[in-house]
Amino acid sequence: MIKFVPEPHLLESPRGRDWPRLAAPASAGPGAAPGNSADVVIVGAGPAGLAVASALWHHGVRDVVVLDRTGRPCGRFFDRIDRLGQRVLRSPYEHHPGVEGYRDCELLDFARLHWSRLTRTERREIRMAQAGHRSVVPVDVFEAYCDHLVTSHHVAENTWQASVREVLPTADAVTVRANRFTVTAQHAVLCLGEERRGAPEAWWGGGTPPPGVSYWDEPVAGGAGRQIVVGAGLTAAHLITGALEAGRQVHWVVREPGERYQCADVNASFFRPEGRARFDGVDRAGRLELMRRHRRASIMFEFRPLLERAEADGRLVVHRGESVKEIGEGVVCRLESGRLVEADTAVLALGTTPSSGAGLLPPDLVGEQDGWPDLDERTLRYTHAPRVSVVGAAAALMLGPAARNIDGHRVATARVAAAVAHGLRHERVPVVAGV
Repeated sequence: MIKFVPEPHLLESPRGRDWPRLAAPASAGPGAAPGNSADVVIVGAGPAGLAVASALWHHGVRDVVVLDRTGRPCGRFFDRIDRLGQRVLRSPYEHHPGVEGYRDCELLDFARLHWSRLTRTERREIRMAQAGHRSVVPVDVFEAYCDHLVTSHHVAENTWQASVREVLPTADAVTVRANRFTVTAQHAVLCLGEERRGAPEAWWGGGTPPPGVSYWDEPVAGGAGRQIVVGAGLTAAHLITGALEAGRQVHWVVREPGERYQCADVNASFFRPEGRARFDGVDRAGRLELMRRHRRASIMFEFRPLLERAEADGRLVVHRGESVKEIGEGVVCRLESGRLVEADTAVLALGTTPSSGAGLLPPDLVGEQDGWPDLDERTLRYTHAPRVSVVGAAAALMLGPAARNIDGHRVATARVAAAVAHGLRHERVPVVAGV
């Protein structure tokens, strides 16, 4: 059998190019506040929130308030990507924020419109996408495309910087309390994404990590020396390659017996209707088992030659089948086998957990079980709070493992936006002349 491994140069698209942009009104400043009412409040302006806002715009729902901790649509998403030095996305061209069933400019269209700005490798990837093959999307193209969606669907002017504290639904409205203001709406959509998974308390007694130890989304001390990376997914691969480029020797702690390389972070079948039907056809226990098997950490194939080469020449030491027992002062990592690994810094990439809405909604309305909220499968509304819906990783028990991906956001958005727009049309009371 012939095994094809994509070349590492696919990971090297340029970042920070100057893209033509549509003229747009200025977004709200950090001290600004929206009105105290709206048709819909969207909590979170990442790719999922952008997809929902764009879809509602096409449904004619324009009285929308988007609340985000940075105040910049997709701002946190790209900040995290740039912290890792990531240059390409794992999702292919057909996966993008947008609206199915409308004549929108899609990601592949956008890239082709800006053909002259692309490298030879990027153009080849577009031809691969047009032929129906797997393709690699540059982060730079994706960010410019998101900016295009933000402007063309009037998202920026409806986005406000805020830290949401509470989401309080009643029978006929939803009150969203933020740090600086309160908005009451007919419906709310939570696009909360995922948060990093913390280290077990036993590693250093809980609380703030010891000096020299940080998480993947925090600044890492620079310079050469030795670095420990803990984690088995794509984030760990980016951390390792960045450290190798900086001249560090890297010790990589992987709990599984070996690394897993695959194109997408879940089986590609779950992105297709037949894959989602397969997921729909099993009970809750079966779904939990599918989630356990298909949400495991993996790395894009393009990293394999880089990491194997670094291991062969001694710049990378891989501790396979090992787990961390504790991390002490001076960045001394004790593994479960008893082996000690000493380094100057350690970075933890332990995965993420979906934000279910717990902490914003009252617990009885979230109905969380096994880490997943209680949602209506057809509309992705909370069963006990039908004016509040979910788009993103928290909908995975309804949509399957792909719910956490950009394409999964689009599938969820189609359901949620249609249900919200339908509800608004039937809730509005017509004005009777003379009354």
